[in-house]
Amino acid sequence: MSLLLAGDIGGTKTLLSLWRPGGERPELLLEERFVSAAWDDLAPMVRHFLAGAGEASGTPPAAACFAVAGPVEGGQAQLTNLPWRLDTGRLASSCGLPKLELVNDFAVLIYGLPHLEPGQVAPVRQGQREPLAPLLVLGAGTGLGVAMGLPTAAGLRAIPSEAAHGEFAARCQQEWELKQWLRADLAIERVSIERVVSGTGLGHVARWLLSCRHPDGDHPLSARARLWSGAGDGPVRADLPAEVAVAAAAGDRLAADALALWLGAYGSVCGDLALAALSRGGLWLAGGTAAKLLDGLRSSTFLEPFLNKGRLRSTLEPVPITAVVDPGVGSFSAACRARMLLG
Repeated sequence: MSLLLAGDIGGTKTLLSLWRPGGERPELLLEERFVSAAWDDLAPMVRHFLAGAGEASGTPPAAACFAVAGPVEGGQAQLTNLPWRLDTGRLASSCGLPKLELVNDFAVLIYGLPHLEPGQVAPVRQGQREPLAPLLVLGAGTGLGVAMGLPTAAGLRAIPSEAAHGEFAARCQQEWELKQWLRADLAIERVSIERVVSGTGLGHVARWLLSCRHPDGDHPLSARARLWSGAGDGPVRADLPAEVAVAAAAGDRLAADALALWLGAYGSVCGDLALAALSRGGLWLAGGTAAKLLDGLRSSTFLEPFLNKGRLRSTLEPVPITAVVDPGVGSFSAACRARMLLG
């Protein structure tokens, strides 16, 4: 039986896995985690993995897909946080892989969506999905990932996007003041969408509110914000976005306000991009925040800005929204794409 090789390649860690093609969905055979920076290139890591997997698999992979943290153009990819320059042809030849594709690590999720099981997703908003219409995936993590899926006779086709780097459009005086503060604080000329709408963005929103309401640093999150921004004296950078979410759930007013502002901006951006893509096939929310902030995503704080598009509100009302809550969806989606390569 043919085997599939899937890779989820990131600046910190790389997951390599072997899969059986399976029936409705690929079946995981084995997986190994690597520290990315410990390797000079991806090829020797893949060869090491395949050599160790040989006894368990009994046969080399017939197709491979690697999801990479960075843009892919012409079969080549420069990873965002690693000095690796990947080339499809050289990598396939070096590793003995007859079929290989490099895909952006967010766009690859498109290929996994049709095969996700109920335990991998959670409903955010009910709607009526049009099977032949485009669908949209957004994911607020360290940055904001955006990709569109187009139905074709051969299955979904992933269309990568850099929409997250468009200009952040303030909807009210509060967002306008946040935007001006970010320009000054980060010493940047323009504020992109993902400066606000991302996990990192939630940290920035909290820092802004802290600077406005507690300039003397007397809020419980003030010291953590200084550590997170690199201005503190602690040895370890705080995870401010996660701490804001926890504090909001515990009833802290400033944290709750920061989270509400962030959810509203996220909802509005989702609505804008859903209109741009006419994604009547559905909106899927992935990334590190999807499972952690599920209650917030289901609230009117997120959903009303999503729908609040004036005369085009009725265009978005049928669009269902689903959260992808499986942290292993990247590897699974790469395996789904590798299976498509088998033809």
